[in-house]
Parts: sequence; structure tokens; C-alpha cells
Amino acid sequence: MNRSSTPARRPVAAVLACLLGLPQAFAQAPADPLSEGLIRLRGEVEQLNSELTLLREEQRTQLAALNAQRAELEAGLARQELAAREARGKLEAAQAEAAEAGVEGEELKPLIATAADGLKTHIRAGLPFKQDERVGEVDAFLAQVENGALPPMRAINRLWAFFEDEFRLTRDNGLYSQTIEVEGERVLGEVAKVGTLALYFRTPDGRVGQARRDGADWRFEPVADADTIKRIDALFDAYRKQIRQGFFELPLAAGGAS
Repeated sequence: MNRSSTPARRPVAAVLACLLGLPQAFAQAPADPLSEGLIRLRGEVEQLNSELTLLREEQRTQLAALNAQRAELEAGLARQELAAREARGKLEAAQAEAAEAGVEGEELKPLIATAADGLKTHIRAGLPFKQDERVGEVDAFLAQVENGALPPMRAINRLWAFFEDEFRLTRDNGLYSQTIEVEGERVLGEVAKVGTLALYFRTPDGRVGQARRDGADWRFEPVADADTIKRIDALFDAYRKQIRQGFFELPLAAGGAS
């Protein structure tokens, strides 16, 4: 009986040895190509998910900054429009006062001069867009009033037109040529105006920048940051293509609105 049971144990032992060796054999066997592909794809998906999460966070941050910039622009525009309305209101009040008092001719001249001086103060305090030209036009107007070339009643209408022009400037966007002083040098450059909120420039020698308030004065300051230059260039290119409305990410000068 012992002799008959010995042969039976040997096959069982051999099977167990084979089963015990399977895990090691599988570990040593090369991975299936499909499994390798799935592992690789899983890793790529996880990487893409991480990149997407980071991108979403960057977009949220950028959107918050743009919303803040938009709010600042809208507030600045509202201030400019209020200043223009107040100026027009003062002129209307002066006209009404003159009409009630029966003021005519020579007696209107002081009122016209006062309103014109206030307009010049407004121009000088605002964005440095063709300030010398605008103030010069008002001075020429005052000279015509003073020497009698422009009758007082016609002068009032002309002065009203000056205020209307200033009001339009608050909403006008465009590309112009203007003599500016950059780093102590006076040059004829291109300026891109965004209402009366911001003024950007490009010089013939390639300098790009914006007008910044310096106390009570303004200065045209070049920028060195490549991304900022690219954004300003994009605004100039859009204006050159007659694109006056759209989305532009631009630097704002602190205190630029007056």
C-alpha cells in the first residue's frame, strides 16, 4: 500500500510546485502591450487633468484682474463725463444769468473769458492729448472775442462747441500723430487714445510706452516689458485697421483719469 501511494504523491507535489512558481513567472514575463498602453494613457490623462486644473486657476485669476481693470475704466469714464457735464452746466448757468440780467455786448465778454479760462484749466489737467493745440484754439477764440472779430452771442455758441468737443473726447478712441517728449527728447510719434483715460505712444525709433501722471504733470514713459509692449502694439494695429471697439488687455497709468 505504501508503494502504491508514493507515485500519487509525486504528481500532486509537481502540480503544487508549478502553481507556486506561477507568480514569479508572471512577474518575470514582459507586460502585455495593451496593459502598457493603458498605463501610459492613464498617466497622460492624469497629467492633462493637472494641467487643466492649473489653467482654470490661471484663467480665474486673469478674469478677476480684468474685471477690476474694467471697473476702473468705467469709473474713470464716469468721472470724465461728470466733469464735462459740470462744465457744460456752468456755461448754461452763465448764459441763463446773462439772459435774465439782460446782459449784452461788452458785458458778456467777462463771462465768456471766465468760462474759457475754466475750459483751459480742464484741458491742462487732463490727459496730455494735443493739449497745446486745444489750449491754443481756446486762446485764439479769446483773442477774437477781445478784438471784436467774434460778436459775443456768436462767441457763446462757439464756446459751447468747445465744450461739446471736450465731451466727445471722453468717448473717442483713435490713432493720431503728436509731438511728445520722451526721455528728454521731443519727437513726432504715434499716439493711441482710449477716451480720456489712457494714452499710449510709439516713436519712430521703436520706443513704446504710455502717458503717466507725475504729480500735477504728465510724462511719456517707455515700457520695457515684452508682454506689455506686445499688448500696446496690438492696440495700435487694431486702430490702424479701423477697429475701435473690442477687448484689449492694456496697462493703466495710476492716477491717469482726472
